[in-house]
Amino acid sequence: MRYRDQPTIEVTQRVRCDVPTAWAYVTDITLPARCSAELQSAEWLDGFDSVKVGARFRGRSQHDAFGKWETVCEVIEVEDQRRWVWNVSGPDGVGATWGFEVEPASDGVLIRQWGRMGPGPSGLTVGIAAHPEKEARIVTRRIAEWQQNMQANLDWIRSQVER
Repeated sequence: MRYRDQPTIEVTQRVRCDVPTAWAYVTDITLPARCSAELQSAEWLDGFDSVKVGARFRGRSQHDAFGKWETVCEVIEVEDQRRWVWNVSGPDGVGATWGFEVEPASDGVLIRQWGRMGPGPSGLTVGIAAHPEKEARIVTRRIAEWQQNMQANLDWIRSQVER
């Protein structure tokens, strides 16, 4: 697995609720800070307070291997009640793209969260440059961490709406 191939991971969870309820949860940018071991906080920027194309928000994260950092994200796509996508940008371009999707199902909804690495550099590329022979292991490990955090997000939503 290579960073330049922009590896993508997704997690899907069936939840017994309606689309508007699921949408309210997945469009709350503070959701991952409640569930993730990494994202510590998120806040809207530039006067925005909801998911709209062009809206920006800041995320503050912490990871044992990478330390603390901040990112600025921009919403690049919104299909109301269905899908929203944002880029995590750095000084040299987009370091990752993330999205949430909500799909009606016979007994509720399917909620999907996904993330794609790259194409621009990120904190991960520093480690890859220092140890190119370990790139596949570095990327695979990071994708597994993303998957674990995404699953925690979706499990938390389910625990809130299926009480």
